[in-house]
Amino acid sequence: MSQIIEHFKTLTQIPHCSKEADALLDFLVAFAKERNYAVEVDAVKNILTTKGNPTLCLQAHYDMVCMGKAPQIETYVEEGWMKAKDASLGADNGMAIAMMMQLMDEGRELEFLLTSDEEIGLIGASEVAFELKSKFMLNLDSEDEAEVYIGCAGGADITAFKQDTYVDGSGLCYEVAVKGLVGGHSGVDIDKGIPSAIKVLGEYLYANETIQLASIYAGERRNSIPANAVAIVRSEKVLSSSGDVTVRVLNESPKVFKEGRELIKMIHGFKHGVHAQNKAMGIPDVSINLAIITADEGGGLKIETSARAMDAKALDRLTVETTVLFESFGFTVEVEDKYPAWKPDVSDFTNLVSEEMKKVFGKTKMMAIHAGLECGVIAEKYPNMKFASIGPTIRYPHSTREMVNVESVANTYEVLEGIIACL
Repeated sequence: MSQIIEHFKTLTQIPHCSKEADALLDFLVAFAKERNYAVEVDAVKNILTTKGNPTLCLQAHYDMVCMGKAPQIETYVEEGWMKAKDASLGADNGMAIAMMMQLMDEGRELEFLLTSDEEIGLIGASEVAFELKSKFMLNLDSEDEAEVYIGCAGGADITAFKQDTYVDGSGLCYEVAVKGLVGGHSGVDIDKGIPSAIKVLGEYLYANETIQLASIYAGERRNSIPANAVAIVRSEKVLSSSGDVTVRVLNESPKVFKEGRELIKMIHGFKHGVHAQNKAMGIPDVSINLAIITADEGGGLKIETSARAMDAKALDRLTVETTVLFESFGFTVEVEDKYPAWKPDVSDFTNLVSEEMKKVFGKTKMMAIHAGLECGVIAEKYPNMKFASIGPTIRYPHSTREMVNVESVANTYEVLEGIIACL
C-alpha cells in the first residue's frame, strides 16, 4: 500500500495536464522498459505496455484536469484523505497509474493501456488501434469503492461563436465577479447542487437592466462546473455586491458590446444542469454544463459547453436543442469530440469483478455513471472484449477540493489482485 502512495506522489511531481503530458509519457515508458515490459506508443500518444500472454488489460488515462496551482501539486493527508494544497490532486486518474506501476514492479503478466487526453474529449481512446491480446479490460477510472461500473454516459462538446461589435457605453465602469466557488466534475457532480459561477453572474447581470457588457471571462474547463466568472460592465445605475457577487468600481470608460444584453439573456435562459433523471440507476440521465464564456478584444464571443446523456438519442436531442438556442441568439455552432455511451452490460466478467469486490468490501452493486468512461469508445473498437470499471473513492475531481480516500486505495488494490488471480 505504501508503495502505491509513493508511486502516486512521484506522479504528482511530473506535470501532466491535458495536452501537456509528454514528461509523464516519457517517464512511464522508461518505467515499463526498466521492468522488461514491451512498450508501444501510437501517433496520439497512447501507451501500451505488455508482458507475457495476458488475458486482462488494465486501462486508465494519464492526463489530469489542472485546477488552481496544478501542475504544482503539494500533497497532504487529512483524516484519511489525500488532498492537494490549492490545486486539483490528479488522483483522477493518477491513482490508477500508481496501482499499475506497483503491478509492473511485481512483474505481472498483464496489458496496461494508458490513454492520452481523456479529460478534453476522450481523444486518445478514440484513436486506439493496438493489437490487444486480452479478452477482458478493466478500466480503473471509477470513483466509488465497492461499486462495479458497467455503463456510462456519452457526450459532446457544443461550442458557439459570434462576432459582435463595440459601441460607446455610458455610466460608471464596474468589475462584477464571482470567484472561488467550489466547482466540481461536470458529470458526476452535476446533480449535487453545486452553483455555477457563470449562472450566478448571469442572473446578477440580467436583473440589472441598465448593465452594458464590455467583456466577460468565465469558467475554467469544459468538464468542470465553473468556479469563477468575471465581467467588466458599465451601468447608469449604481451597482453593489450581493451574495457571491462582488462589485468594484473601475476608473475606465470602455466600449461595450452592441448585443451584450442578448448574451446576458442567453446566459439567463440557458438550462445548465440536469435535464432528466434516470430513476432506475439513481443518476442523471441528461445534463449539460455551461462551461466557459470568453470575449476577445476584437468583439468575438465564444461559449463552450459539455453535454452528456445515457443514450445516443437523448444526446442527439440535447445537442439539437442547444444548437437551436445558440443559433437563435445569432451564434454559429460546432459540435466537437462526440463520444458514445457505454450501454450497461452484465457478463461473466462483470459478475467475477462483482464477486471479488464483495469479498473485500462485504457488499457490491453494479452501476452506471453519468460521466464519460473510455470503455464506451474502446468497446466499439474491440467488440469481442468484455469490460468493467472500478476505482477507489475520489471526491470532487476536476476541482481544488479533489481528494482520494487512502484506505479505499488499499482495498481497491486488493480487489484488483483478486481479479487478476481469477483470470
